[in-house]
Amino acid sequence: MAAHARAIQERERHLEQTRGYPFLVGRGPKASATVRPAPLRYWQYDAARSTAVIFVAVVVTVWLGLFGWVGGSSALVDEAPLALGLGLVVLLLSTCRFTVSDHGVSTDVAGSRTSPGNVVPLMLVRDVRLGDAPADWPSPTRQGGRWPGRQRVAVRHLAEDGQTDTAFTHWVRDPAAFAAALGHPL
Repeated sequence: MAAHARAIQERERHLEQTRGYPFLVGRGPKASATVRPAPLRYWQYDAARSTAVIFVAVVVTVWLGLFGWVGGSSALVDEAPLALGLGLVVLLLSTCRFTVSDHGVSTDVAGSRTSPGNVVPLMLVRDVRLGDAPADWPSPTRQGGRWPGRQRVAVRHLAEDGQTDTAFTHWVRDPAAFAAALGHPL
């Protein structure tokens, strides 16, 4: 039970540290932060997932198709900047920040608060491997998208109960820095 209580405390510390930074981390801590938070150990941005891109493409296509069908090509041309602009805004808001603090690792979405359930405390991380998860690991959840210059990293950790093994994979820009931030160098 003590490990579970410590994991909850570590999650809260992670959230406190990451909330001290705006979504665009490179600009430093928030000006409104009363206590200067410790620097984040690792962070990167993950572009919108393919499902979000497909959804936006379908909605924009249907939107413009209806305007073109009802109002003709002039209505389509008039509506295109608005439809494409709003589609771009949705994709930008679907961008995630993958963050490692002194206490945990999480994925944050712009304009929302991180759910404590999405934080893996560093104390629960057991192993980090470059590439896919080994066969003897639990089936990992896949996070992040495959982008040029990124490599897949597998992370094995304990679940919230402190007993059950679980894992995730994520595409990271600097595997060595990410693993070191988790305290498990490659």
